[in-house]
Amino acid sequence: MVLCQAKTDKVSWVLYSIKSWGSAFSPPQIIMTQSSDSDTHIYHALRTVSGAAAHLATFTFTVYMICVSQPGSTLFSWHPFLMTLAFSFLMTEAILVFSPDSSLLRSFSRKAKGRAHWTLQLLAVLCALLGLGIIYANKVLLAKPHFSTWHGLFGALTVLWSVLQSFGGVSLLYPKLVQRWTLATRKLYHATAGLLGYLLGCSSLFLGMFSIWFTTTVTGLSWYVCALCPILTGLVVMNQVSNAYLYRKRSQS
Repeated sequence: MVLCQAKTDKVSWVLYSIKSWGSAFSPPQIIMTQSSDSDTHIYHALRTVSGAAAHLATFTFTVYMICVSQPGSTLFSWHPFLMTLAFSFLMTEAILVFSPDSSLLRSFSRKAKGRAHWTLQLLAVLCALLGLGIIYANKVLLAKPHFSTWHGLFGALTVLWSVLQSFGGVSLLYPKLVQRWTLATRKLYHATAGLLGYLLGCSSLFLGMFSIWFTTTVTGLSWYVCALCPILTGLVVMNQVSNAYLYRKRSQS
């Protein structure tokens, strides 16, 4: 009887110890959860602020380029205007339309956002093709070599990539055209290829700021502010797309 009582006391002591340890470790777990929630709120707030900064940067930069290039004054003047409109304004807004933190159409349905996305992207591709055609014609008139600079090479590659990317978007509008991959896989590929194309566009805009025309037209602090715009929007869009598609894909696997 004494032995049984001793065993019972030991079991009770072990159970009491486990319960005490659990109570001791519960507060840190609660604190960690609260800290994690706080970090999440801060992260979303930073994403919202960065998205607003991207909207402001792309709009301000486009308006500034309209004032600087004065489209219509010469044949060449249409090139910087159309390329800025395509890759700085239209394409940025087309991508951010799906952002849960930065979309200007946040209250719209997914279907409405999709229509806004492909409409803006279509306009961006048309402006890019027209801008490429104008600079090509201008060089022919001036008897200058084509694609002789990094800006020209990146620009041609970006326009070509945008056209090819548009065909990928068509496969999402009409899923029955391509049945080799699932719709979710095609969306992931489309987002990844679209991000690459957008970064190419930002690089092309940045390289264009080292051209003779731009460096003689925009000088001083204005040049550095303009150079910052494609860098800022590129980083914001890269973060938004990675968080919305790539990170979500990893978390589901």
